[in-house]
Amino acid sequence: MRVAMVGTGYVGLVSGACLADLGHEVVCVDRDAQRLAMLHDGRIPIYEPGLDLLVAANVARGRLRFTGEIGDAVAGAEVIFIAVGTPPRESDGHAAMNYVYAAASGIAAALTGYAVIVTKSTVPVGAGDEVERIIRAHRPAAAFDVVSNPEFLREGSAIADFMRPDRVVIGVGSERARGVMDRLYAPLARDGVPLVHCERRTAEITKYAANAFLAMKISFINEMADLCEQVGADIEEVAEGIGLDRRIGTGFLKAGPGYGGSCFPKDTMALVKSAEEVGTRLRLVEATIAVNESRKREMGNRIIRACDGSVRGKTICLLGLTFKADTDDMRAAPALAIIRTLQEHGALVTAYDPAGMGKAAALLKDVTFATTAYEAAAGADAVAIVTEWDQFRQLDLCRLAEVVRGCVLVDLRNIISGEAAVAAGFRHLPIGRAATSQALADTAAIKADPMWQGMRKAS
Repeated sequence: MRVAMVGTGYVGLVSGACLADLGHEVVCVDRDAQRLAMLHDGRIPIYEPGLDLLVAANVARGRLRFTGEIGDAVAGAEVIFIAVGTPPRESDGHAAMNYVYAAASGIAAALTGYAVIVTKSTVPVGAGDEVERIIRAHRPAAAFDVVSNPEFLREGSAIADFMRPDRVVIGVGSERARGVMDRLYAPLARDGVPLVHCERRTAEITKYAANAFLAMKISFINEMADLCEQVGADIEEVAEGIGLDRRIGTGFLKAGPGYGGSCFPKDTMALVKSAEEVGTRLRLVEATIAVNESRKREMGNRIIRACDGSVRGKTICLLGLTFKADTDDMRAAPALAIIRTLQEHGALVTAYDPAGMGKAAALLKDVTFATTAYEAAAGADAVAIVTEWDQFRQLDLCRLAEVVRGCVLVDLRNIISGEAAVAAGFRHLPIGRAATSQALADTAAIKADPMWQGMRKAS
């Protein structure tokens, strides 16, 4: 099938490359000349494992190409995806729809025959109605249908999520459009992927509801982690105990510094705003947002408490800046709030991230960026692991202990062995374990230990 993808951002580029890999002829269009130049040169403007190889392979097969002309992409296309950004509006946090509606106008001018126009962007309920109205206003006699087909891609594993999804949600209002979408996703359906057909507005809400529910699981387990620290329980064992219940599931039950990224923060806020517009309160979602925002700041305060209650003039090393591993996405990353909190209390911050430092540098001031974890930790009074990159799981803790000045290791992702950390001379503070409260209450023991003093002299 001939497919047009309007937008070559995260969702558009991943979706376009995957659809091409399924055998469709895909033309991706974007107005960003710099982005297009990179793609024409074989360079990928976003960080996503495996995407460079997937794009290159399908360009070589002639199934995937890029253009700056919407007419070139839309002409003759059976399916036209809108995959542009819907960032939160600064005024109220609701999803900004100007890019989506501009794309609809451009598509209307370029239509050459019947096409199914698909909102792949995350849009508030009713957005498909407005897309349809815009196109109809421009082209009253045009033959088309508007469908909602939300994406459920996780950054860092987006290709697998597209090619082996739990389901494909299709909000469709006509049998003709349903037939087109079924043909588009036939390769996935043959592999047993459920195609969930529903009404268009139902599909739009489904996307927001899914993200809000996952965000609630994260905030819930983080609050349980706080309780575990106070009563002497272990949050990871609690998560296993409840997650093996099929009604709950194990996903998104990892305690940590809070959620961030391009989806959960903006989508939970947009869902709340959509509900307010129709006179409904989503109190659980509102509480989820509040818990998550306070969580990020509290992680900064946790580091401060670990440093005897003061970081003024001290150097704090952060390992990991992106909101999760295997991405360069800094949007709403917990590290941003943690760094602000530390700097407000007088700390000097050094940092290292395998992929996110370029974007982080544009968002942060007075942070010293290093080229390795050990360089970032050199002379630090405390080290905090903020993002669960695999290379941080494999840190040489003895080497780390040789370069730091202090003994504090705050593990906000629970990826370091407590026994190994203590053996290397660190005071290890994980999330959601009784050992954290005990470690916060006593710093002097390790600092007075002869082994630690010997390490200080050696370094």
